[in-house]
Amino acid sequence: MWSWKVLVFALVAASSFTPVHVLEVCTDHDCFSQDSTASGSQLSSNTFKSRWNINISKLMHDLDQFRVSCNKLLEAFPVDVIDGNFPRPVKNCIFSKSIPTPLKGPLRLAAASKEVIEGILDIDLALTQSDDFLHYASGGRLLPGSVPFAHRYGGHQFGYWAGQLGDGRAHSLGQYTNSAGDVWELQLKGSGKTPYSRSGDGRAVIRSSVREFLCSEAMHALGVPTSRAASLIVSDEPVTRDQFYNGDVKTERGAVVLRLAKSWFRIGSLEILSQSGETDLLRTLLTFVIDEHFSSINSDDPDKYLVFYSTVVNETAHLIARWMSVGFAHGVCNTDNFSLLSVTIDYGPFGFMESYDPNFVPNTSDDEGRYGIGAQADVGRFNLQKLLEALGPVLSQQQQSEAKNILKGYVDIYHKRIHQLFKAKLGLVGEQEVDGHLIAFLLKMMEDTRSDFTATFRQLSDISERQLHSRNFTQFWALEDLSSHKLFSDWLSMLQLRLVRQQNDSDLDRQHRMKNVNPRYVLRNWMAESAISKAEKNDFSQVALLHRVLSSPFVTQVAAEEAGYAARPPAWAKRLKVSCSS
Repeated sequence: MWSWKVLVFALVAASSFTPVHVLEVCTDHDCFSQDSTASGSQLSSNTFKSRWNINISKLMHDLDQFRVSCNKLLEAFPVDVIDGNFPRPVKNCIFSKSIPTPLKGPLRLAAASKEVIEGILDIDLALTQSDDFLHYASGGRLLPGSVPFAHRYGGHQFGYWAGQLGDGRAHSLGQYTNSAGDVWELQLKGSGKTPYSRSGDGRAVIRSSVREFLCSEAMHALGVPTSRAASLIVSDEPVTRDQFYNGDVKTERGAVVLRLAKSWFRIGSLEILSQSGETDLLRTLLTFVIDEHFSSINSDDPDKYLVFYSTVVNETAHLIARWMSVGFAHGVCNTDNFSLLSVTIDYGPFGFMESYDPNFVPNTSDDEGRYGIGAQADVGRFNLQKLLEALGPVLSQQQQSEAKNILKGYVDIYHKRIHQLFKAKLGLVGEQEVDGHLIAFLLKMMEDTRSDFTATFRQLSDISERQLHSRNFTQFWALEDLSSHKLFSDWLSMLQLRLVRQQNDSDLDRQHRMKNVNPRYVLRNWMAESAISKAEKNDFSQVALLHRVLSSPFVTQVAAEEAGYAARPPAWAKRLKVSCSS
């Protein structure tokens, strides 16, 4: 397995880094309108009463007119000939029709994303307060045009072929084409049993659903390709879970997330067909994915599957580099959780690294640390190897040989991208020989001193050149930790000399660039846990606050500072554990 030091720095970047342009500082009033302040969850009742009374007829008409379509997906492939949600082996199809099981009420709206609801789905946010929306978004009522289905796929889990997996607790509702012409596939997670549920109950619980809702939207705001989350509905339906697989079974409450992606096809979608010898269907699915989602590939090109593979290799390397640049560890990097479109999907036991540790493992179920943060790039290569094997039946021997060479290039693609991202995090412009050493030197000091990953880079963005020169870190707790390293002064002198060489670059310009790529806030486990504890008592205020804060993670926010979201994590945070049980 490659070491973290090798992975984090390399050569000149192969593609451009697009900064996120943000404000310097804002208060809640300055940053958000009344609606957007409420968009995280429990919206202002006064806001809704006034808007609801004025617009009720129009709003209900809009919801009645909202339609999805399943035609393109269900007509493109053979569908499971057996009906029913009972678990079974499924063959010779891509989808099984499956009706969601309604959550037992009463239902409550725990969270809604204004950006998704209004910006993608073209629905007024006020509609999320209606009973109709609660039923549509939890599986109790079908959207017009919906023929719900579950997707059949397989996967390598923790390095071993697991056979048939599939959507065991998710129902796709259909595709929605919005006013901008973008097509999104809507899916409910936690909506009941499907033919792929195996021994599961098809439900999700509040704690995992809160984490998925918040992290999906937080990752988008960080600039990381991801599925999106529209809403979170919670209920009083009892769901039993052995959270840490230690025999301590507890009753929790069910919840459903309405989530969106351009496509939910993943590496495992192809693996199950290849492993089952369904080559014609494999070719059909590949052609569909390419035609729908890879417009740059000519459908008549005899090498189209090879070009597709090359694209996925490149984009997967870029995605994992993005994860690493914000300290994100997915937690379950199985092939069934790796999107063919190279977006982050299936948020389970993820974690944002706090104290810098190349061996950080967010998932307590991962006993061997296979999916630790320092191993993610290597696991990405493993998954791409499995994708290559899945493509074997439709590639000629010459194409397979070329595909192997493409996979060999994955390491360089990743190195170049990660080097570029970390250069941006340090405010470096241009390319100098010292750059890779500066990055590696810093990370080694952070590892030795257990310095906080997010706060260290952010505070290097906040601190002025004068403060750096005077070594005045009294207001910067992470840099104070880092400065305890015996080689810190040597590294800082190297950094300052490198910055001086950047012509026509002021200190303010450097700080502005760095603040645009180094978030002040990420979804730390302790923050999520605090919100979950309240949500389980039907207090969704902290879910709303976190959603609001994490929607603008590069901006200093008064409410976030008061909540301690940029402060040193509390001591109890170190005791938190997250598992696969959800």
